[in-house]
Amino acid sequence: MQRLGASFFGMSAIILVLLHSSWAWALRSFILSPDNVHYGSVRYVRVEEGDTLLDIAREFDLGYNQIVAANPDIDPWVPAKGSLVLVPLSLVLPQGRIGSGIVVNLAEMRLYYFFSNGGHDYFLTAPIGIGAEGFLTQLGTYTVKSKTANPTWVVPESIRTEDPTLPAEVPPGPDNPLGDYAFRLSRMAYAIHGTNKPWGIGRRVSHGCIRMYPEDVGALYPMVPVGATVQVIYEPVKFGWSGEKFWVQVFDDFENRMGNPLLQVMEELLYHETAIGPLYIDREALSKAVEEKSGVPMAVAWPETP
Repeated sequence: MQRLGASFFGMSAIILVLLHSSWAWALRSFILSPDNVHYGSVRYVRVEEGDTLLDIAREFDLGYNQIVAANPDIDPWVPAKGSLVLVPLSLVLPQGRIGSGIVVNLAEMRLYYFFSNGGHDYFLTAPIGIGAEGFLTQLGTYTVKSKTANPTWVVPESIRTEDPTLPAEVPPGPDNPLGDYAFRLSRMAYAIHGTNKPWGIGRRVSHGCIRMYPEDVGALYPMVPVGATVQVIYEPVKFGWSGEKFWVQVFDDFENRMGNPLLQVMEELLYHETAIGPLYIDREALSKAVEEKSGVPMAVAWPETP
């Protein structure tokens, strides 16, 4: 693919690169600022012969959902050579974030890891695959009960009932759906783990576990300790202030849990207008964000100038 346009990230971004991975980026990392919720930027690439949107998504550590939502008019499997692809490398932090530990935003199909090091606060982020319809991970607070390299998959009875041809256990290796690393959670036999089917990242594909690209879970594995908090949330509409701008990022509410996102954002803006004074609201941009649900953050309001 031909890389064009804006730089990858703002000055606060640090990219962690896996030295032995064939994929360019793994685990985007940012210095956390208490005054900002918006991080990163968008960029564009040109499709080259043989590219798919899934190839581009993995190259930039995005999931299927995000690259497709940002490029609704491009065939994800057979994009026309020379097509201009928007790569949404920007994000708004979820309101359900925590001071330290993992946050899984199911609606966004994205994982965050918040931590401190050397007197600074950081967060890492990566795309995930989540539970299929009827198997969505239960919301709430968990802890990392254990973590294992080269895990054996002990096939749950419920899954063997669905597919009696499955063995009782699958040893480590290329046929193991847990991939090379797994974090066992404290409830419901859930895990955060790798995968042997990376094109399922950014999709609803599992029985409730959280799947990650192999390069992402491999980078995360040594950083997250046993006992770390894991908060599972469902937040399709994210918003907040970064400097003088109010940003909104909207994803598909595939569980139909959130009501009217436009009303939700307008109520928040009216609250801030009462607190800080008159705001200019770009209603066209706000309507576009809410209607398109592209997952691309948009600045929709800022203080009016005298």
